[in-house]
Amino acid sequence: MVIGYGMISLRIPESGSLKEKRSILSKIIKRTQNEFNVSIAEIGDLDNHKRATIGFAFVGNDSRFINGKVDHLLKFIDGLRIAEVTDSKIEIMVVADFLKDTDWEAGKYDEL
Repeated sequence: MVIGYGMISLRIPESGSLKEKRSILSKIIKRTQNEFNVSIAEIGDLDNHKRATIGFAFVGNDSRFINGKVDHLLKFIDGLRIAEVTDSKIEIMVVADFLKDTDWEAGKYDEL
């Protein structure tokens, strides 16, 4: 399993209030979800109407594919030209065979 996740810091110069900021972020988040089928949400700078931090996560089985999706997502958000991307931090985590290392009993959760 491969997990690609990160945070994107945005500057929203056109925003004059938190209501305007939420409207702009809603457009960014909905368009990004529609394009990539990604988990994405506002995670920081909640009370600042000129700045926002959004977090996102992808899950897949190929690290090159996930890395490409993360890169494409960053370019997509920057290309929307709705807000200025000021910083981004990403990480690709490979979780290999974590279920094989546990002592799962066959049928243990069948009764649930």
